[in-house]
Amino acid sequence: MTTPLMTSLEQTAKFIQSKAKGSATTAIILGSGLGNLSEQIQIDLAISYSEIPNFPVSTVEGHKGRLILGSLNGVKVWVMEGRFHFYEGYTPEQVVFPIRVLHLLGVKNLLLSNAAGGVNPNFQVGDLMIINDHISLFTINPLLGKNETALGTRFPDMSEPYAISFIEKAKQIAATNNIKVHEGVYVGVTGPTFETRAEYKLIKIVGGDVVGMSTVQETIAAVHCGMKVFAMSVVTDLGIREDHNTITHEEVLAAANAAEPKLTILFSALLKEIA
Repeated sequence: MTTPLMTSLEQTAKFIQSKAKGSATTAIILGSGLGNLSEQIQIDLAISYSEIPNFPVSTVEGHKGRLILGSLNGVKVWVMEGRFHFYEGYTPEQVVFPIRVLHLLGVKNLLLSNAAGGVNPNFQVGDLMIINDHISLFTINPLLGKNETALGTRFPDMSEPYAISFIEKAKQIAATNNIKVHEGVYVGVTGPTFETRAEYKLIKIVGGDVVGMSTVQETIAAVHCGMKVFAMSVVTDLGIREDHNTITHEEVLAAANAAEPKLTILFSALLKEIA
């Protein structure tokens, strides 16, 4: 018997398929301030989230809110210009709804980008960090509740949430293009407040290198569906500093925009490598 969730997912996937000419096995989700990467894409289809049945609508500045099918570096790809967050008032199930739709559209590989706060004292604003693991203890798991067996197993393994093979390829691409990248652990929090100084210290103690308000729930849902995931953070602010610095969303967007050319090179080349 089809569940209400699967009915909604299938309805949404069929609507998108009716508009699209072709498909792709890789998808990219663009985070805060990183939406301009889509300007490098030869667009075949662009649909506003508001036009897609059952889709949430992004409310965050810096998120354009479109689903695109096109070609990047000669490779077909789905691109989400903007994502959805728990802090916007969406449920975890709504946050990961697009991930599951992409799964039904045939996506096997998911590339994620985000803006994150630097916790590792060796990081600087504008640095890029490949996520090799995450800590999800501060967010709500999107798989809570009755398991949707049509999507995946009740207890998905999370020993390799971010594909090691993708990480190695990305590091090689970065080295070839003389782009400095770090590698580390992303800590997911709910937001929308930026962290207190005490919270930054806690995150550092538990092993986090950066902290952000996205990505973790998406990764969990993607792994549940059997996707391979790659994720990269742009360090847009430093929360562990001892001076009395404050953080604004405008500064986060500015730092993300400045780092975007490097991210575009990495994602474009990685897409071609894994195609």
